Amino acid sequence: MDRLTNKQRSTLMRKVRTKHTAPELIVRNTLHRLGYRYALHSKRLPGTPDIVLSSRKKVILVNGCFWHGHSCPRGALPSSNHDFWCLKIKKNKKRDSSQIRALENLGWATLVVWECETKVDLIMALQFRLIAFLES
Repeated sequence: MDRLTNKQRSTLMRKVRTKHTAPELIVRNTLHRLGYRYALHSKRLPGTPDIVLSSRKKVILVNGCFWHGHSCPRGALPSSNHDFWCLKIKKNKKRDSSQIRALENLGWATLVVWECETKVDLIMALQFRLIAFLES
């Protein structure tokens, strides 16, 4: 059972951002510190990727673990309204796959960074992963 009323849940969900999220800002700051320059949310590419490095023809997608169905603890589905959330996350994952495939068909390399990978104790690993992707 949900601990919030429908109105409270609706208010809370309205505050969930799609752009400029905390994990996205961490990835952007990390890239900038490493000397990379990028564009944001390019509408000319399928799925409007979060970070676009045009000169390298690479994009970085920063995904929230819950919303995109990651296999970490943050990606666990709620027990209330389980069928709704299961279908919602399934559609999100299908859309993600389709957008990645469309980007790759256009010759763009893609990297997905998960929200759980942006935690303070994992920043060094994130840096190495970003460098490996961008320099390959």
